[in-house]
Amino acid sequence: MTVLTSSRPLTPIAPSAPDARFFRPPLPAGHVPRPRLCERLAAGLDGRLMMLSAPAGFGKSSLAIEFCESLPLGWQSLWLSLSVRDSDPGRFLERLLDGLRQFHPGLGDEAMGHLKMRQRHQPFAFEQWLDGLLDEVAGRPDGGQPLLLVLDDYHLAQNAVLDRCLQFLLNHLPDGWVLLVTSRQRPDWHLARLRLSRHLLELNEQDLRLTESESLALLQRQGARVEGEDLEGLLQRSEGWVAGLRLWLLAGQGTGEPARGDESLIREYLLEEVIERQPPEVQAFLFETARFERFCAELCDAVRESHDSAAILRQLQANQVFLVPLDEEGRWFRYHHLFSDLLRARGTGPLAPSALHLRACRWFSAEGLLDEAVEQALRAGQPDVAASLVQNLSEEQLLANQNVAMLLRWKMDLPDSLLSSTPRLIVLYSLALALACQLDAAEELAGNLARFLPAPDVARQRSLLAQWQAISGLIARGRGDIERAERCCTEALEDLAAENYGQRHLCLSLLGNLAVVRGDLWRARSFNREALEMARRGANPLFESLVHYDRARVLQMRGEVLRAQAEVQMGLDRLKTAATPRACVARARLMLYQGYLQSLRMQPQEARVSLQAGIAEARACRDISLLIGHCVLAGLEGREGRFAAAFAQLAEAERLMHIWDVPPIYYLAMITLFKCEFWLAQGQLELAEAWLPRLAETYSGEQAAAAPEFHPQLALYIELQQAALARAQGNLADAEARLRALMDKAEAQGSLHVALMARLQRVALLRNGREREASALLSEALDNLAGGALLPYRELLEQHPQWLREQLAPRAPESVRELLALIPEAGELPLLDAGAIEALSSRELAVLQLIAQGCSNQEISERLFISLHTVKSHARHINGKLGVERRTQAVARAKSLGLLR
Repeated sequence: MTVLTSSRPLTPIAPSAPDARFFRPPLPAGHVPRPRLCERLAAGLDGRLMMLSAPAGFGKSSLAIEFCESLPLGWQSLWLSLSVRDSDPGRFLERLLDGLRQFHPGLGDEAMGHLKMRQRHQPFAFEQWLDGLLDEVAGRPDGGQPLLLVLDDYHLAQNAVLDRCLQFLLNHLPDGWVLLVTSRQRPDWHLARLRLSRHLLELNEQDLRLTESESLALLQRQGARVEGEDLEGLLQRSEGWVAGLRLWLLAGQGTGEPARGDESLIREYLLEEVIERQPPEVQAFLFETARFERFCAELCDAVRESHDSAAILRQLQANQVFLVPLDEEGRWFRYHHLFSDLLRARGTGPLAPSALHLRACRWFSAEGLLDEAVEQALRAGQPDVAASLVQNLSEEQLLANQNVAMLLRWKMDLPDSLLSSTPRLIVLYSLALALACQLDAAEELAGNLARFLPAPDVARQRSLLAQWQAISGLIARGRGDIERAERCCTEALEDLAAENYGQRHLCLSLLGNLAVVRGDLWRARSFNREALEMARRGANPLFESLVHYDRARVLQMRGEVLRAQAEVQMGLDRLKTAATPRACVARARLMLYQGYLQSLRMQPQEARVSLQAGIAEARACRDISLLIGHCVLAGLEGREGRFAAAFAQLAEAERLMHIWDVPPIYYLAMITLFKCEFWLAQGQLELAEAWLPRLAETYSGEQAAAAPEFHPQLALYIELQQAALARAQGNLADAEARLRALMDKAEAQGSLHVALMARLQRVALLRNGREREASALLSEALDNLAGGALLPYRELLEQHPQWLREQLAPRAPESVRELLALIPEAGELPLLDAGAIEALSSRELAVLQLIAQGCSNQEISERLFISLHTVKSHARHINGKLGVERRTQAVARAKSLGLLR
């Protein structure tokens, strides 16, 4: 059908009677406006062609209708809804001319006559006919009005002759005309020139997918009651497919419940609109390949034992049959989830699923894609084949690529008898279980190695015992038994073969970590150096990147933050030269530590980006290093006064540890220490007072427990927080004594970063009353500023900015440039006269004290028994009287004036 409408036309036309052929459909009930896409289309009005190309049900026509209804002033629209009958170019041109004559009465009388007299079986000069018609349009007085010509569902009419006809029309469009085409497949037009001249706007399936907010809006407009996991699953499965969501909702009408499992309407739609429209050979291809999470032409050929898969994939791409590309090269694909669900439910074609998966297993194995080969063997019901493949997994793939989650998933499908059938399987799965912190299960499985002793020869005997020692060392480290862990790792290194890089790296990394726990950073650096030399000898970029991670940690502890950042970057650069999976533990740990170092450099935005990326990758690897990410993110939130968000980060870390069944020894103390820091910042001294002594009792003294792997200097940081608690309680002498002792201990160990933090806390403590000592201590701290750590200066920056600026003045500007840049400009905190101090009422001072403790407005309201509105009013008055704009500035100004301690 055809429609013409005008958005406030320059020359209104009022036909005597509406023509049913000229009808633009209304927007469907419950349509969700898509202004972001309409804005993109509006930008395309400056060009010549706008093309909406996507599979069935992605809202192409609805978007075109919405856009037509929002056309700018003076634009007219002509809507042609095409069908199979319009594949005849003569009939199409008749309809086009009929539509144009609604705007231009009398247009093309002679041209219409030529069309009427033509015989369908005879050739017709369409290009010459169009050329004459377009010349006539250009010569008319009303020919210059802008017109949007919409061809809806072009795929129904498309053929080679019509493509050529419309290519000519597109090349000779009159000025002010724009063509908008909706189609399930791309027309066979030459568009390179239009792209180069930016006269072409294309929106594809990815552009047309509903965003999460648009999907939620559609559900709300339909009155759907879907929430929680049901909602999350529905949004994930629909993948922004408009028709899928609507059909899902329709299937639940009349039941009073959301349609969770009844997908009959969706299946019927897909069958009628997509699958049954394909040729038989393509339908067979769809059913045979739907079993795979991803596929390429070579895999499809191997599975189907054919050579035409590439051609069929090109055809599916052209016809927009729910094919989702997975790489920029266009090699790997998958089907839309709902589409593949239907295909799998309908069958596989002539081959049984087990045969398909076994063929895929052989292909993946030959390509070196071991993880996918094992998955296919398990799906084929061949656990012995899967176990045989797992034995080929190297320690490099396990320890550096971190296939722990994958191995544990396979373990559920492999019989216990297979897991312990060979020493190789026992070693791999014992390591995987130990890395997943399932220590008892790892120890029990590793004990099965005894069944293979004595070995046939001395060399294999020593190798088997050495591998058992390496596993035992990892288990002992997890349990906090550092003496046994050191002994096992040392003995393992004596007998492990030189080419056994994986377990040798594991032992060296553990020994370096334990050296840090013992306060011997020089020994830790020695282990790191040996591990790096080994990785380089073996040309192993994955292990080398992990060593860079270990070295960066030691450098940071020594106060060399800039060098640590360079070490992390070397690790990331090294990974770029290696073939790594999408989720790689080495990259995850490097990204997490990069975020931590950026936080020490007071770069919170950059830190957040790195931490979020690292957390996502560590989570995919099931690596508990994500503890670092959540704790550092919590610290960023806490320093900005968002304590609810800070505690939420810690809660998420605890939740994941519970889900992964990680023993509390790995994480509980680390998370509790961060909580104590936040309680102190909030003024909740009673909570910090209850927990800090418990932590100190556990991790200090002669019978101290070993610090966890990801916080090996835990004892030093506990002492730092105990000093902060004593200071908050007003026990300044005790706080100073603790800080002085901590400085000496940290410097003796080479832990210069902790020493710097303790020294700067003493500076802030001595700032009121002992200026000379404070200045001397600050001068010592500034001597190490080249290391790059800026976060330890935060308290001085916020509470004593002017004094800090004065202390920096005698030094060379280059040496303190970064620190000077962080000091607020004098204009940000203008000087106040003495009257401003007296102007703060007692109630305002009480509010200010709670603000300084990090309390929210709601918490202040509850503590002072005043309304939330009153709290906000007091806060505005405080800012006005102190001449500041933000809460943090108010606190800093008040402390500099002596209003707060």
